[in-house]
Amino acid sequence: MNLKWQKTGGGDLSAAEALLKKLEPLCVNACSRFIHREDPDQLWALSGDGTLSALLIHSRRSLFPLLNGNKNLPVPRFLNGFWGRVSIHTLQGIREDVELFEAILDRMGFHLSEKIDYDLMSLDEDPRREALAAGPEGLVLRRAGTQDREALFPLQAAYEQEEVLPQDAPFNPAACRLSLECIVKREQILAAELNRRLVGKINTNAESFTRFQIGGVYVLPEYRNRGIATRMAASLSNRLLAQGKSISLFVKKQNPAARAVYEKIGFKIIGNYRICYYS
Repeated sequence: MNLKWQKTGGGDLSAAEALLKKLEPLCVNACSRFIHREDPDQLWALSGDGTLSALLIHSRRSLFPLLNGNKNLPVPRFLNGFWGRVSIHTLQGIREDVELFEAILDRMGFHLSEKIDYDLMSLDEDPRREALAAGPEGLVLRRAGTQDREALFPLQAAYEQEEVLPQDAPFNPAACRLSLECIVKREQILAAELNRRLVGKINTNAESFTRFQIGGVYVLPEYRNRGIATRMAASLSNRLLAQGKSISLFVKKQNPAARAVYEKIGFKIIGNYRICYYS
């Protein structure tokens, strides 16, 4: 089969949607970007004989390859010109797919500054009862909104510096505030309070066809190891499952404590995820 990459525009996107639905548990981020795509022209399909076999999505400085088991790929030559005029910050997705594109980008001369591997985890049934009861006496969980922006900012800033920013990358308070503003407007946030102090937060960060993705999990250092993260994740998961969708997340492989929290709730590892940062 003679495969080649072609840009897919605003026409019939049913084949692309079908492929994304097939891969959805492993690529909630990419599915969400497809559903809510701000630039419908930044979607490429690998096709041959009229059959779509892989996708490449660009959205908000991130590139998502969805290769559907394809190993012998033609080099997407358009990336040379594309990369020169559009800012790309991350390459991310299923680890096997990202590895193939890492090699392509390396041959094309792009500079990889850091890569991080994650466990992909999924929850499709009610959280365990003990996880819903975790945490210290007096812990209060509530839905957070626009009125909580200032109180949430220190937690979001600490989360980004601890969990999101590449090594040695500078922290940008203005960008953090903009990110928080988007989360408050678009996502579901749960705040944890103890003795009237905001001590933790968790939020959704993507929604796809049949799944939510959760992230942004942060507890103040002095309140850790007390079951607060477990209770937050279990409670938000319970609320999201009640809305009729399953839940995905990814956790750093070098963070076994966080993985243990999610396993305590009932999450199971279903795959490997990788994010590569480019400069």
